[in-house]
Parts: sequence; structure tokens; C-alpha cells
Amino acid sequence: MAVDELDTRILRLLLEQPRTSVREYARLLGVARGTLQARLDRLERDGVITGTVPSLSPAALGHPVLAFVHIEVTQGHLDDVGDALAAVPEIMEAFSITGGGDLLTRVVARDNAHLEDVIQTLISLPGVVRTRTEVALRERVPHRVLPLVESIGRAAAK
Repeated sequence: MAVDELDTRILRLLLEQPRTSVREYARLLGVARGTLQARLDRLERDGVITGTVPSLSPAALGHPVLAFVHIEVTQGHLDDVGDALAAVPEIMEAFSITGGGDLLTRVVARDNAHLEDVIQTLISLPGVVRTRTEVALRERVPHRVLPLVESIGRAAAK
């Protein structure tokens, strides 16, 4: 889907001021409220905007340990293991991958002992052959989308 300069400006405001009203966004952008609402509806319909939930911190919720766990799966069991991962609350995300392993998960834990318990849970899932864990020491670049949005906006303006 093509994202034009106005879409980019809208997305930037949504990212920078997520708790602002549609009326205020329209005022800040200098467009009619109906125009803004139509744009928002289209961006949601096209899958550009995928949600409006708050961003929560697992660390502030008592889970400061972050690890990435690679999971190797018995051939033919990828979907079963993927479904089982959804039942583990400490799994924040899971992706099918290429390279070393079949799945990559982002896992949070209260401490290293808790992380070990979570890994043992993963190892015990039917279809899991082995895991490899990498503990994150410090976040260097937080999850972000704004630089990508700005790059797309610059390209759309040309």
C-alpha cells in the first residue's frame, strides 16, 4: 500500500503523541477531522496500524531478565511447538526462522533461576529437540518504527 506524506505525518503523531484525540491530531496537522478519520480507517484496514494498546515494560512488571531462545524442532512439529509456546506467559514473541534453529523466541524472566525454569519448560515441550539461549545485557536500540516511517515519508515526498 502506498503511504503518502500526510499518512507519514499522521503516523508520526500517533507514535509521538499516542494519547491525543483525533480532533487534536486534525488540528495539529491542519486537516479536517473527517479527512484524518478516513486516513486512519484506511491505514487500519490496510494493516499499517495494527493496534492501539499501551506499551508495557516487562522489567517494570518484575521481569527484568531478557533472553532470546533459539528452539530446534523435530521435523513436522513446528506448528505444534508454536502453538505450545503461546501457553508460556514468559514468551513475548516467537518467530519461525532460517539458520541455526527453527524458532526464535523473546523470553522474559524474574531472574536467572526463573529463566532456567522457563527454558526447562520449553525443553520439555513435545517436538523440541534442543534450545540455545542468549541473555541480553543492555538494550542498545529500543523497538522503534518512527525512523522507518520518516524514511518512507521522505521517499513519498520526492
